[in-house]
Amino acid sequence: MAPKESEKLPATVWRQAIGEICAFINGARTQKSLEEFGVSWWKSWLTKEKCEKRGLEEGDLGPGSYGAAFHDFPTAEGVPYNQIQNIIEQIREFPHLKTHFITPWIPQYIIRGKGKQQKVVVCPCHGWIHIRIFDNKLTLHMFQRSADVPVGVPSNMVQYAALTMMIAHATGTVPYEYVHSFSDAHIFVDQIPAVETMLAREPKPLATMKLKNTHDSIFDFRHSDFELSDYNPHPGIKAIPVAI
Repeated sequence: MAPKESEKLPATVWRQAIGEICAFINGARTQKSLEEFGVSWWKSWLTKEKCEKRGLEEGDLGPGSYGAAFHDFPTAEGVPYNQIQNIIEQIREFPHLKTHFITPWIPQYIIRGKGKQQKVVVCPCHGWIHIRIFDNKLTLHMFQRSADVPVGVPSNMVQYAALTMMIAHATGTVPYEYVHSFSDAHIFVDQIPAVETMLAREPKPLATMKLKNTHDSIFDFRHSDFELSDYNPHPGIKAIPVAI
């Protein structure tokens, strides 16, 4: 069972959201590599002009992006560190620990100021993950520093609920609870009409998401491995603006 906001996600978007988290845990950081996972929504952020401002090639999110942090975190020894793989191994061996923590933040590529070159097109907004295991039940808490509530958050809820299920399967635990918290949750002024439409609608029952296919490796999961049922949303609200 996974949380799902029945107001806002058309059929193709929830699949892209899961595809994106699958891409990121596999180290994807370019438009081309994201498209291989069925994700197309990054194009507006990865133009030649925007990438050049960060000293990057067109279509490159940068070494400070989610995929780089999750899969290839830089180390002093020069050997990239795979946070996802190592956390899975730690959970299997020491499930009781309170240190099952993953970060998307590589500060040397993100912090700006005199003499500093930011090396990421969009600073990570989500992905601070703390996992706890009690009685073989897995709870995943995802903290989000910046939350576009009407557009970004519904996709983030789906993708990290899916990640909860994937990590639970990979560690032999039961997916028990997904917790989502924010530091800066916001609605942009030009989103207000769409939000007012949402608030005027009657809530509908949440959908159910489940894994229809499983894999030995978490890195083999794709959006097609998930199935959504009992999903009966209100009519979609078209073209809600986002910050680019």
